[in-house]
Amino acid sequence: MTMASPSPAPPSAAAPPAGHRTFRLAVPPVSGVLRPRLLAVCAFLTVAAFLVLCWGVSIGDYPIGLPSVAGALAGYGDPGTLLVVRGLRLPRALIGALAGVAFGVSGAVFQTMTRNPLASPDMIGLTQGAGVAVVAGIVLGWDAGPGPQALGLLGALATGLLVYVLAWRRGTTGHRLVLVGIGVSWICTSATDYLVAKGGRFQAQAALGWLVGNLNGRGWDQVGPLALAMAVLVPVALALGRLTRTLQLGDDVAAGLGTPVQRVRLALLLTGVGLVAFATAAAGPIVFAALAAPQIAQRLARTAWPPPVASGLTGALVVLSSDLLARELLPSTELPVGIVTGVLGAPVLLWLLIRADRAGSGG
Repeated sequence: MTMASPSPAPPSAAAPPAGHRTFRLAVPPVSGVLRPRLLAVCAFLTVAAFLVLCWGVSIGDYPIGLPSVAGALAGYGDPGTLLVVRGLRLPRALIGALAGVAFGVSGAVFQTMTRNPLASPDMIGLTQGAGVAVVAGIVLGWDAGPGPQALGLLGALATGLLVYVLAWRRGTTGHRLVLVGIGVSWICTSATDYLVAKGGRFQAQAALGWLVGNLNGRGWDQVGPLALAMAVLVPVALALGRLTRTLQLGDDVAAGLGTPVQRVRLALLLTGVGLVAFATAAAGPIVFAALAAPQIAQRLARTAWPPPVASGLTGALVVLSSDLLARELLPSTELPVGIVTGVLGAPVLLWLLIRADRAGSGG
């Protein structure tokens, strides 16, 4: 009598992918999967963004060496260097870094939620909604009341809710959110153009300077609200990450796994809107940062979805590097950062459209 050899046990469905490591802690009771490549990418992006930030702080009419910049950031150095670094130049750099993180994380949230690499705040109307509110404040004199942050938040929130309501048909889908968002974005763009044409010369100049995305003249009064908003909204976005990834499987599968699809989608929309609103109010609508950063981070980390932390760090690196280029590209002219991100981001958009067309998804 021959004994049948036991068949090998099927691999566990919970087994982590190759190269990943699981961990489990008793106190606090936490378990998860470590992704070494993702951690290495985040570490590299952090170092690169910090070096570019220091480089940007070092240049100007009064050049400062990188060692002196690092010392001034730590609180050491002569009073003149401390004043230039920490009082005059650091706020601009921090606004660029924080706005880049906000745009990157919000882009990752929207692209994961909609399962569409073209879904970003500046593609579905949120950036334009915040922009039209802030421009209305400048042109109509509302800036004496609510500040740009409050107007940007209200504009982006109203636009996000409008897109959500118009896309609702016994629930919402990522496809409908994108299509409705594109239409709403053009409405907001037309309203912004009308307000700029209606305003006076100085008001129009101020509005146009803000609309293109600009870090010039930023101070500590813009850093505080943005940093506070990110301290609240970024942890919320990360906490929703597990539920966000179930949406990648489709609404029916996600609901079968116990995910409250519509509530999660609304929570993600509000979180992304908040990040976009505060970043846009502080730095202006820096185009393509939220579109390109998640896609770059996804390819660096080789993940199935845009990783939010790496996307935020990539956004910071993109905005800081673009601002450095804007300041150094033409020696006699300091370009707004939004011009550089637009020039660099347009090829990324074309590449994504070509890839989507080849894949048969149609964008």
